[in-house]
Amino acid sequence: MISNSDISDLFKLFANLLELHGENEFKAKSYHTASFRLDKLPKQIATMSPEERSQIEGIGKGIYGKLTELLVSDKLSELEELLARTPKGVLEMMEIKGIGPKKVRTIWTQLEIETVGELLYACQENRLVTLSGFGAKTQETVIKSIEFIQTSSGKLHFNDAEREARSVIEILTTAKIRAEIVGQIARNCEIIDQVELLLEGSTSPILRKTIEDCLAVIGYDSAVLVNDSLVFKSDSKIIDLFLYFSESSQFEKVKFTHTATSEFLKAVNFNPSETFTNDFDFFTQRNLPNITKEMWENDETLAWAKSIANPSDIVSYNDLKGCIHNHSLWSDGANTIAEMAESCINLGLEYFVISDHSRSATYANGLQPERIVQQHKEIDKLNQTLTNSLTSPNFKVFKSIESDILGNGLLDYEEDVLKSFDLVIASIHSNLKMEEGKANMRLLKAIENPYTRILGHPTGRLLLSRPGYPINHKLIIDACAANNVAIELNAHPYRLDIDWRWIHYAEDKGVLISINPDAHSVNGISNMFYGVCVARKAGLLSKNVINAKSLIEFEVWLKCK
Repeated sequence: MISNSDISDLFKLFANLLELHGENEFKAKSYHTASFRLDKLPKQIATMSPEERSQIEGIGKGIYGKLTELLVSDKLSELEELLARTPKGVLEMMEIKGIGPKKVRTIWTQLEIETVGELLYACQENRLVTLSGFGAKTQETVIKSIEFIQTSSGKLHFNDAEREARSVIEILTTAKIRAEIVGQIARNCEIIDQVELLLEGSTSPILRKTIEDCLAVIGYDSAVLVNDSLVFKSDSKIIDLFLYFSESSQFEKVKFTHTATSEFLKAVNFNPSETFTNDFDFFTQRNLPNITKEMWENDETLAWAKSIANPSDIVSYNDLKGCIHNHSLWSDGANTIAEMAESCINLGLEYFVISDHSRSATYANGLQPERIVQQHKEIDKLNQTLTNSLTSPNFKVFKSIESDILGNGLLDYEEDVLKSFDLVIASIHSNLKMEEGKANMRLLKAIENPYTRILGHPTGRLLLSRPGYPINHKLIIDACAANNVAIELNAHPYRLDIDWRWIHYAEDKGVLISINPDAHSVNGISNMFYGVCVARKAGLLSKNVINAKSLIEFEVWLKCK
């Protein structure tokens, strides 16, 4: 027997979907009212006679018919039809606190957003504040609501998981407990499903009590002992915490075995009974290079590592000299170009590339040609100011654009506009639901454009939210090689696109990689760190990274096409 509560929920959903699809507002309002009243009835509707149901206040002929249909068939045909027209992700967006069906409709139709993850990313790019009826407060409410919803997802982006691991280490350090990160986080995996730490000591009752008391402060419940490890599960945490233990004399060896995957240990013929001081000693015994822990994945990454003559040549964060692909107040960023440049100067970088959105990105306040002229004047003035300064006379700001790749593969400016930039980043942002053939066509056409210098986030994926459109990676990378086009490793932790697994192939083909933060604020510049983390998994050499080039080298590269 269907309950009043269930009927109320279905009528509420029906009313919300009517609003979402722009149907009759009066009809939607009447079902909202009916939902409220039916939920408050003291008697179960299913036990009422038809005459009793017809006498319920606020139940007109139309709603009475729907109520009868529901009681007879346990479903509403009109509701089923609306559900069939509504993407699952849009339905999930209606559960977000701070936005009702009408606002979700605006987000869906104007920003073409169809998942909660895409919406969170859009909020972090300040896209909601530009919509009519929205504002900074609404955007912040949406962010907090989404983050709460995602607590049940069971997975975290690398940056969030690493931050969680650091907080655990910090609290354990206060109790003088040695702890180090192992597992997926230590290997810089882009998606994490458990936080793993190695602690010095054993699972003695005294140490366990100390650990539980420490972690209770940051929201972890009591642990379960599993195979000499402590596993913390908590309703307030997204993923589980695994604590392994080792005596000090075996700490480095155990750290190695808990960080490398079983596939990697098999590939290097690991023997549990063998002795070694640390991983460097382990690899030396096998006449292998000192393989960086990010590459302790499988036999394929082992092969890549063997091909690298000097492991120290793998890119590190300190190798980066410039910051490419950034957005300012001119489009959907939160800071001025000058503020973004100053942040780069303070980081010790040599150059900054502003790449605001192009005119097709109306949702992001994309630049019309006349605004580009104005922006370039501002950049010229800023560069003159920097040249005359005592603190940063050699720092330079470059003019770029993140030009949308249109449905036919063309960039969304004419030649006279494209040639006004120092470089063009070509990216797909619209009509993402494509078959591989269509996606390949758009990308190939853009790559062949003589003004394209960098292919932006090649698959358009958003980790944990959107898988990205399918592409033939080899075909696209080969085209970049043929046209002297670099490929972006978009370092935003929600993207990390190009996937690190294809970087080695790109290097083999002579294609340069640009580790770009896609920053929409001064804080976003730090995203480059996460890009470097996954680049190291591929063994990407610094010599093959565009923004590891000095200012002079970068200017030479700009002129090579």
